[in-house]
Amino acid sequence: MHYPKLRELKEAIKSLLSAPYTSRFPRQPHKPYERFRGRPYFHEEDCIGCGACFEVCPVKAIDMEDRVEDSCAKRKLTVHWDICICCGQCQANCITEKGIVLSQEFDLATTEKREDLKQSIEKDLVICESCGKPICPCDQYAWVAKKLGPLTFSNASLLLFYLRSAGLAIKEKFIPLKDKPLNRSSRVKILCSSCRRQAVIKS
Repeated sequence: MHYPKLRELKEAIKSLLSAPYTSRFPRQPHKPYERFRGRPYFHEEDCIGCGACFEVCPVKAIDMEDRVEDSCAKRKLTVHWDICICCGQCQANCITEKGIVLSQEFDLATTEKREDLKQSIEKDLVICESCGKPICPCDQYAWVAKKLGPLTFSNASLLLFYLRSAGLAIKEKFIPLKDKPLNRSSRVKILCSSCRRQAVIKS
């Protein structure tokens, strides 16, 4: 007959006299630790729509879609909570550090439709005035201009966007320059990198 070891007896007595290790969830609400990684949320005021979170998400729980309709471009970012593994890569790589933040919410069980387990935000895009393709979100342009400060005036596209946003330049109606050849004067336009390269070469 094998008798229990003293170490096992010690652990058994210790567990009988101590409080339960687990919480009483769901009977009582559980409060996670401060650094707990839970459901991520987009903060629309702080998100600039750069798409860094979309690029680094290891399970592709974040979708990014650019739409151009009638000279109006929008970028839609969607985080799917049913796929998210709460790894925190989106928050760690957010360039504003506040655009997408992990909450302490962990109870994601629901009886509703799975398609409802998501959050979406939309951002306006800056359009190239030559080819009509989207360049980047307006909020990202403004963020870059603020970061660069006086160096903003070294980039014609960024300078023109900054002046228009500040109300110091007239915001003309968007007319694509597809039918017009790029020349020296085209450099003082909001252009994508490809069109700006052609304008610089031809000038």
